[in-house]
Amino acid sequence: MAYKKKSSKKSWKNIDTVVAHVKSTFNNTLVSITTTNGDVIMRGSSGQLGFKGARKGTPFAATQIAGNLAKELVGLGARLVEVNMQGPGSGRDSVVRALQSSGLTVTLLRDVTPLPHNGCRPPKKRRV
Repeated sequence: MAYKKKSSKKSWKNIDTVVAHVKSTFNNTLVSITTTNGDVIMRGSSGQLGFKGARKGTPFAATQIAGNLAKELVGLGARLVEVNMQGPGSGRDSVVRALQSSGLTVTLLRDVTPLPHNGCRPPKKRRV
């Protein structure tokens, strides 16, 4: 049986601009940091930091996620961040504040929450 050779891990050095994709739900907050081409550099979630249950969806947990990712980004040399926010959760704004307070410059805030143009067909009328 032929085994595939493991590829070496990509090294991300001297990246100037990155994109932060924030998915904030009522129960959790997920943050993915990508290059402008879409290659994922790093990611974080509130469960990864040890938050459990209802505390995962809090703004404090979102601040902790963004703070940890921002430290690693500064080490890679990133200075400019575009932020794509998705979802109705409470962690959206606190992620942006944490990124700004860590020394990164937020150049663009974009809301990419999917909205139905007409939605699903409603159920048939109820007959009593």
